[in-house]
Amino acid sequence: MDDIVFSICGGAGRVTLNRPQALNALTLDMARRLHGQLRDWADDDRVERVVVDGAGDRAFCAGGDVRDLYEAMGRPGDPLIAAFYRDEYTLNHRIKGYGKPYVALIDGVVMGGGVGVSVHGSQRVVTEHALFAMPETGIGLFPDVGGTWFLPRMPGEIGLYLGLTGARLRAADALYCGVATHFVPRERLGEVIEGLADGDEGLDSLAEDPGDPPLKGRREIIDRCFAGDSVEAVIGLLQAEGGEWTDKTLAVLGTKSPTSLKVAFRQIREGASLDFAGAMGLEYRLSQRFCAAHDFREGVRAVVIDKDHKPQWRPPDLSAVSEADVDAYFAPLEGGDLLL
Repeated sequence: MDDIVFSICGGAGRVTLNRPQALNALTLDMARRLHGQLRDWADDDRVERVVVDGAGDRAFCAGGDVRDLYEAMGRPGDPLIAAFYRDEYTLNHRIKGYGKPYVALIDGVVMGGGVGVSVHGSQRVVTEHALFAMPETGIGLFPDVGGTWFLPRMPGEIGLYLGLTGARLRAADALYCGVATHFVPRERLGEVIEGLADGDEGLDSLAEDPGDPPLKGRREIIDRCFAGDSVEAVIGLLQAEGGEWTDKTLAVLGTKSPTSLKVAFRQIREGASLDFAGAMGLEYRLSQRFCAAHDFREGVRAVVIDKDHKPQWRPPDLSAVSEADVDAYFAPLEGGDLLL
């Protein structure tokens, strides 16, 4: 069974991420094949638009498949590490600048690498089963696959909040913060696909109102608390604010890699002034540094491999992560940066 399936239906190039048993997690081979197919379809007059979905009813794509990467991180100098991120980020860049409509049908979980092959498309359709998150700080990484670009462009401080905490969003919130462009119930996705194949996108006529977004009601407190000029300042503002929501948010932040939190904070702040290519170039630098450090491999071990959910971060607290430590993650790579 192919992990990714391509077909042409009417005027639509159809892509199905086809690993339902693994929540359609994206492998390096899948990323490479998708990139190659998009390149071919760009010059194919039969294909007027691209439609991407995930097999099964649990996930669009739950992220990148990091098991091979975990093993590679245990072998210093393994070329897989550079290839994995170079090819994934190059794919994200192609999707962002694709010359034809690119429609992602997000039904179920979409996280990490799945966000990278959906949120940069021209249309992003979510169903009532959609569940979005950028959980990278919880595995000792940073919110990548374009998070440097799209998180700081969300309303107010919502992007920083999502990037640091990994908070999960349902359909209404996904529309509110710009992750999605349309809400269509799962039972009508077949109509969407038929309409796209027939040449009439029809998304606006099928789109429905998913209801009030909870994020909108929390916008003021998020904007106040996440306006700090450092992670420590954000934590101080949350402590001063008080209340059930802030207590829960503080508890969540306390589980994340301190290094990831500080790097992600700076990444998202800097991303506001970068273009997309610059954002992906920065992410490539960060990816190579995280793969050479302790926390990312330890986070994958704790969450994906052993599943004990008890990562031992190094350093274990924010005060031990210096500005010089953070600066080192952003320094140019000796082997050359990613050029797009």
